[in-house]
Amino acid sequence: MHRYPGIDPPEYVDWKPDRRLVDRFRKTVEADRARRALIATLDEDALLGLYAGMVRFRVHDYTLKRWVKRGVISKAWLGTGEEAVTVGSVHALERDRDVVAPMIRNAGACHEMGMSLETMFHGYLGTDGGPNHGVDGHFGDLEHGVLQPISHVGVMVPVITGIAHAFLMRKEPRVALTWIGDGATKTAQVHEGLNLAAVLKAPAVFVVQNNQVALGTRLEQHQVGDFGVWPAAYGLAGGVADGNNVLDVWAAVKQAADRAREGGGASLVRVETFRMGGHATHDEAEARATFDAGLFRSWGRRDPIGLYEAYLGGEGMGADRLAAIEAEVTADVESAAERASEARAERTPAGDRAEYAGFSAGVRQPGLASRLGQSD
Repeated sequence: MHRYPGIDPPEYVDWKPDRRLVDRFRKTVEADRARRALIATLDEDALLGLYAGMVRFRVHDYTLKRWVKRGVISKAWLGTGEEAVTVGSVHALERDRDVVAPMIRNAGACHEMGMSLETMFHGYLGTDGGPNHGVDGHFGDLEHGVLQPISHVGVMVPVITGIAHAFLMRKEPRVALTWIGDGATKTAQVHEGLNLAAVLKAPAVFVVQNNQVALGTRLEQHQVGDFGVWPAAYGLAGGVADGNNVLDVWAAVKQAADRAREGGGASLVRVETFRMGGHATHDEAEARATFDAGLFRSWGRRDPIGLYEAYLGGEGMGADRLAAIEAEVTADVESAAERASEARAERTPAGDRAEYAGFSAGVRQPGLASRLGQSD
């Protein structure tokens, strides 16, 4: 995949596959008999679809970072280095009927569930063409099975439990999934939701996305013990996956989703990965100053897209073919971003529509109405 100085993490700019890590990628794919059998069912289109999804996610994030550098938007929460977690999970679902609740760093779930890239970019720009018509920078689309994320981390665990329970009550063979950051695991609603999901035997999948850092707090500063013991503690089925190996993530979540769909209840899948940047674009320098440079170097060698490219090459899918996919995906993303940008001026919502009717008025700050051009 093409790399961009000033946009990619420094460790990715001159990235070359480490043969030992490529071998480890393949060994991970082959190590578990059940997962190996599942992965063997993926045809060439499905394998390349995973690749296209990860590239789409990264190029989407490239666009956001460029917009930040140009002052188009103030900041962006990126999933660079974690694409395999999001894309592998979503592709393991039945995307025409299952439901996901992304964290803001799982934006790739939106386009992989079927939301258009142009609509997503309108959402970031706060224009009327976005899913929330410019009212809120968090967005989803229930028609595509995507719940709108919110800033209250962890709160989607009980929400997803409730949705999954509804599926169960209606006898619908559907699954609900959400991701949980390692920091969010310290919030009460996560534990309440996990317990309730286990008690109800809800068809839910919870992916603990352990990216080693909670905002600015390293894992060892907020976590004691192994996440791997949590499933047994809650009476959930469990699983562990290499978060930088898209096939391992896909297989682990596929096992959990199949189990849930067949009445086996909820699962907690732990994936290990790393956030190759700051909490958002505004604190990337702070992250580099705060965290051990060795973390970035070590995880930088494990770029999930680069390792998957090397794996696909070993499966006979040549570099030219992957480059053609990248070129097509990049053109689609750039076209969507350009259309959203061009429409920004005429599609910015009027001030009198910048509140949620029936809700915002009750908590309106003094003077807000006048600032929006309304009478007090």
